[in-house]
Amino acid sequence: MSEIRVRPIRHLRGEITLPGDKSISHRAIMLASLARGRTLVSGISKGEDVLKTVSAFQSMGIEIKGAGSDSLTIQGKGLRGLSQPGEIIDCGNSGTTIRLLSGILAAQDFSSTITGDESLRTRPMDRVVEPLERMGAKIEGRFAPLKIEGKRLKAISYRTPVPSAQVKSAILLAGLYAQGKTEVTEPARSRDHTERMLKYLEADIEVRDLTVSIAGGKELVAKPISIPGDISSASFFMVGAILLSGSHVKLSGVGLNPARTGVIDILKRMGAEIEIENLREKNNEPLGDVVVRGSRLKGITIGGEIIPRVIDELPILALAATKAEGKTTIKGARELRVKETDRIRALATNLSRMGAKVEEKEDGLVIQGPTELKGKKLDSFTDHRMAMALVIAGLMAQGETVVSDTDCIKTSFPEFEKTLEKLKVAG
Repeated sequence: MSEIRVRPIRHLRGEITLPGDKSISHRAIMLASLARGRTLVSGISKGEDVLKTVSAFQSMGIEIKGAGSDSLTIQGKGLRGLSQPGEIIDCGNSGTTIRLLSGILAAQDFSSTITGDESLRTRPMDRVVEPLERMGAKIEGRFAPLKIEGKRLKAISYRTPVPSAQVKSAILLAGLYAQGKTEVTEPARSRDHTERMLKYLEADIEVRDLTVSIAGGKELVAKPISIPGDISSASFFMVGAILLSGSHVKLSGVGLNPARTGVIDILKRMGAEIEIENLREKNNEPLGDVVVRGSRLKGITIGGEIIPRVIDELPILALAATKAEGKTTIKGARELRVKETDRIRALATNLSRMGAKVEEKEDGLVIQGPTELKGKKLDSFTDHRMAMALVIAGLMAQGETVVSDTDCIKTSFPEFEKTLEKLKVAG
C-alpha cells in the first residue's frame, strides 16, 4: 500500500508548468481519432485515465504513437473508421472515458462492452444511457460494464437534469452520427471543452446560451492540438501557496477556460492575491500564467451556478476554508457524493481528524475557521483529488501527516510529488 509522508514547511516558491489538462486531453484523443487525417497532439496529460482513452482507440484500430510521452501522433480514420475491438474496453478509473465513449460506441456498426475498475463500476451511468437510448441506442446496464449494440441514431432535443459536461459531451458525440440536428440544454453552464474542440475541428455546431446543437454527418478536419496546463492540478499549488504566508508561485501556461476558472473566482472572493499574466489562446482554449501569493482568507458561501465550474476543486477549497476567518458554506454540491469516492464524507472525515471544525451536510459542508491543523494518518479513499488535497494540508499541519493509498494520484497527475518538491521551502 502506497503512502506519502508530509512534514510542515514555511513557504512555496518558484515557477512550474503543469501537466496537460486531463479533460481536454481525453477529448483531443477521441476527436483526433474520429477526424480524417493525421493529428499532432502536444502537451498531453500522462495520467493513467488518459492512457485508458489511448488504449481504447488503439483497440478499435486507430494508430496512436507516443503514448506515455508529452506528444501523440494520431492517424484518424473519419467518423466511420473505427473497428470492432477484440476484447472488452477497460476504462480503468476514468469516468470521462466511459461516458464519452458510450456516445461514440452507440453509433458504430458493431457491438462492444465497456467497463472500469471497482470504483468506476459503482458510478451511475443512467444519466448517459437514458438520452442515448432516446436517440435509438441499445445499451444493457445502468452501471459498468455496459453492453452497447451500435445503431443508426436519430437526433433529439434533450434537457439534462443537472449540469454535466460528460453527459452533454456523450450526446454531442453521438450527435456527430445522428440524422438531423441534436440539441442539448443544461440548467447551468458546465465545462465546454467538447464544444470548443468540435468547433475548432469544423463540426457543424452552434452554441446559444445554455443550448448546444450539432448537425450529424459532417466529417471532422484533422488539425494540430495544443493542450494547456490543467487548472484542476494547478489548484493544489494555488491553495498551498495562498495558505503558507510568504509564498510566491507562478504557474505557467494554465488553461483558463471560463467554465473552469471558478476556483480562481472563489479564492479571490475569499481574499486571495491572484494575478493572471500573458493571457492568450490556442485551438479555441484560453490560457495564461497564474501568479499566487500568500494571503489571508475570509469565509464565504459557495453555491449555485458556480458549483459545476468548481466541482473538481471543492476538495482543495475545503482545505482553504479551514484556514479562512469565519464560516465557509459549500452547498448544492451533492454531485461530490458520486465521484471516485463520496467526497463530502471523505473531506469531513479527514479534515475533522486533523482538528478542523467541519459539519457534513447532504449537499455540502459547513467549515468554521481558522483552525490549527494537526498531522494525522489520513485516508485518501483511493481518490486522486482527495489524496493531493490531504498532502497539501500536511504542509501546514503540526507534526507529520501520513496520507494512505496515494497510488491513485497517478490517474491524473503522476508528477505531483516531483512538482511539489520544486516549490518547497523548508521550515
